[in-house]
Amino acid sequence: MNLLDGIKILSFNHYLAGPLAAQTLADLGADVIAVEPIEGAFQRNWAVANHFVAGDSVNHLATGRNKRSLAVDLKHPDGVAAVKKLVATSDVVMENFRPGTMAKLGLGYDALKAINPGLIYAVATGFGSDGPYKDRPGQDLLLQAMSGLAMRTGRADGEPTAVGAVIVDQHAASLYAMSILAALFARTKTGKGQLVEVNLYQAALDLQVEPLTAWLNGAPSPTSRGPAGIAAWFSPGPYGVHATADGHMAISMASPKALAVALDSEELKQFGDTDSFSKREEITRIVVVRLKQKSTADWLPALEAARIWHAPVQDYRDLETDPQLNHLGVFKSAESAGGAPIRMVAHPARYDGQTPEVRLVPQRLGAQTREVLGEIGYDAGEIDAMVAGKAVGVAR
Repeated sequence: MNLLDGIKILSFNHYLAGPLAAQTLADLGADVIAVEPIEGAFQRNWAVANHFVAGDSVNHLATGRNKRSLAVDLKHPDGVAAVKKLVATSDVVMENFRPGTMAKLGLGYDALKAINPGLIYAVATGFGSDGPYKDRPGQDLLLQAMSGLAMRTGRADGEPTAVGAVIVDQHAASLYAMSILAALFARTKTGKGQLVEVNLYQAALDLQVEPLTAWLNGAPSPTSRGPAGIAAWFSPGPYGVHATADGHMAISMASPKALAVALDSEELKQFGDTDSFSKREEITRIVVVRLKQKSTADWLPALEAARIWHAPVQDYRDLETDPQLNHLGVFKSAESAGGAPIRMVAHPARYDGQTPEVRLVPQRLGAQTREVLGEIGYDAGEIDAMVAGKAVGVAR
């Protein structure tokens, strides 16, 4: 599947948002060349849970598939010259360095646009390329804190809570890839390239567009977080995650009348068709007590029969046997570049019923340096000289 066949992308990305966005475009068939420093990009050398598989960081395994790797010293004149030759035949340049870094290297938007007027130059930053916060570190936890997301997550009787995944980076990655696709589409009509910019701060707000819009327009918000175990400040009862006798159950939007039937509760019947927002804490307390009286499995048939929106709370180990995920083929197995068995989460969309294939497992640093340089006219001797002069690096 090559929806972006013929599109060449130079990815100067590191950390998570940039590499993940580039992987999304690579999955869709673009020729993505990961341009990394001689010592490797950050995500190669650092891993969540400090976990590596046969020398590969799990961060690299999560964001490096379907890309070719070019190792180059961007402070070496021969390395910069090689990159500029690549730019001349590329469609997109992606970078997520601190604002101004690429310009200092002679690889900023204006310099590269002069080489290739049709170039899409796509930048991801923490807070934007200008403004009072432009030099702040854009890291997921910090953005969750600053954007109101942590303050609005958790229980009213608890502390502000960070989400248990790097969701700001991951949402920014989606916006980043989407914006590049939009710019590529615009170029088909105008023939012109353009500068595309996304930032993590706005991505964090975009994640909250529903509740934030409610708050901006005067929705009552007596607490920052959901009271009485309710999942969100803006939700009715018993919307949230509640304990059962042996686990936990999520109960979504449901009327007191339907809940009374599903939970066989005389107490809930008194609420009838009452607005479940105005009485949300009372309703939730009753539901909490009742759910604890049976196991999760015992509650499922009654909740299903009453058409209550519900779901058992699953952990990662449960996902491996989830029948829907198995049906969709979400978990892919392959052999890593280092020869170890690895598992990956598949591209999250299908096209004519097909999921993009893994054409290249995450590659070793510099694995395609010779190949990429050869494609832009360097001969073997010239490449050997660049390797010896440490302008570029090759896989060992």
